[in-house]
Amino acid sequence: MPKHFMQFILLALVVLSLDQITKHAAEAAFQYAEILTVIPGFFDLTLRYNPGAAFSFLADAGGWQRYFFTGLALIVSVVLVFLIKKHHAETRYALALALILGGALGNAIDRMVFGHVIDFLLFHWKNQWYYPAFNLADSAICIGAVLMVIDSFKKPEKTL
Repeated sequence: MPKHFMQFILLALVVLSLDQITKHAAEAAFQYAEILTVIPGFFDLTLRYNPGAAFSFLADAGGWQRYFFTGLALIVSVVLVFLIKKHHAETRYALALALILGGALGNAIDRMVFGHVIDFLLFHWKNQWYYPAFNLADSAICIGAVLMVIDSFKKPEKTL
């Protein structure tokens, strides 16, 4: 295995581990929907459950979404590992893939074990506007997606 490939897989495992550790810490520290204000009018810690996908998409779909999103995350994870192996020399792209892989697996584990994703980070503006609660896995996925967009603007290499 190429050295860089294993470094990106290790990064994905670090993201996965940190995600699971922080989710279990939130579960241990909070009752459901309990809020701890960290920065008044801006940031709270809480405990929320999301049985759907991003922004609770399909949260009320009756349960089938648990298996659908878990299966989808596992399939995407296999594809991501192959892409990391193929593109391990393209640092920014492989970094993006590794972040998405770690986040996807973190949320997939939640769905398999609990039937929902554990969220605990809650940003808002003066208690009037709230961004949906999220977790470290979601953050890693978003950062990875932004890196992929940035990477898409790189100039293609000239070939002969």
